[in-house]
Amino acid sequence: MFDNIVGNEQLKATLVRLRTSGRLPNAMLFAGPEGVGKRLFAIEIARSLVCRVSENGLPCGECPACVRAGEFEFPRADARDDFKKVIFSNHPDVATVAAYNRSIFVDAIRDLEREAHFRPYEAAARVFIVDDADKMNDAASNALLKTLEEPAATTHIFLITSRPDSLLPTIRSRCQVLRFAPVSVEETERYLIETRGLPKPESELAARLANGSIGHAVALDLPEFRGRRDRLLAALTSAIDTGDRVLLLRTTEELNDAKNKDSFEDNLGILESLIHDVWSIGIGQASSDVVNTDIPEKLTSLAKNANSKNLPEWLTAIQTLRENLLVNINRKMATDALFMKMAA
Repeated sequence: MFDNIVGNEQLKATLVRLRTSGRLPNAMLFAGPEGVGKRLFAIEIARSLVCRVSENGLPCGECPACVRAGEFEFPRADARDDFKKVIFSNHPDVATVAAYNRSIFVDAIRDLEREAHFRPYEAAARVFIVDDADKMNDAASNALLKTLEEPAATTHIFLITSRPDSLLPTIRSRCQVLRFAPVSVEETERYLIETRGLPKPESELAARLANGSIGHAVALDLPEFRGRRDRLLAALTSAIDTGDRVLLLRTTEELNDAKNKDSFEDNLGILESLIHDVWSIGIGQASSDVVNTDIPEKLTSLAKNANSKNLPEWLTAIQTLRENLLVNINRKMATDALFMKMAA
């Protein structure tokens, strides 16, 4: 059980113990960073509850029931009404609720409430996974609360979220909360080498960029990332070495171009990692603190020329800009102000 999931070894042991002892709670909240495997954990527990072969409470992972429990066919992104009900896997006792755009429909939670009171069709229990549970509005949250107050003995509900504080306190209080930790750089790197076949330099870079998320590490397009990083590195070089305002303003135009709208915050993150690396090298921190491990010479050269007092201020300015995005500021003016601060 959990053999194919990387990291969070203590949680694995806890869940195995709960499952084999017959003390698995009916409602559980899996909280932790995105991409660390919370949903995979829930699917694996679902398999343990529907497996028809195992006799010790753990899934075999190979029988038809185990295989079908993890097979989901999600609706098309434009099929709005299909998100108003639970989405069953190929197993009739395992289902999920998914958000449409940024919201979970109250209709889907009401459908879960109805289905949760049916007896299992094939297995000993039914399992419902609510993905991105923080995307429930008040109506959906209150509908779920009714189900959590009086859960059927044969029903297990798993809530998955990276923002547990966004859930109603009454929902959190009715769930057994398990907190997932980021996956270590070493574990992520080893996974990328052994499972994905990436060369060590590539896997090391991806593991550090992933910030503890296996999902992000796997999805990372390194050539595309390097192209964006090169442009931001040129801007940072200009800010440190020449203060070329024309180049910096040209960079802000590119960052705010309509075609780059969806990657704006990612680009901020890349710039932030470059500045942090230069600062880390400049103050003599350990190499383990450097993210962009494939360009040490460029970073070292910038560290020699940079004013170590300015770099923390730039990092603070980026964090402030990121926070202000939540209040719908003029993104272009804010980016211009950031880069002009760096050129001063």
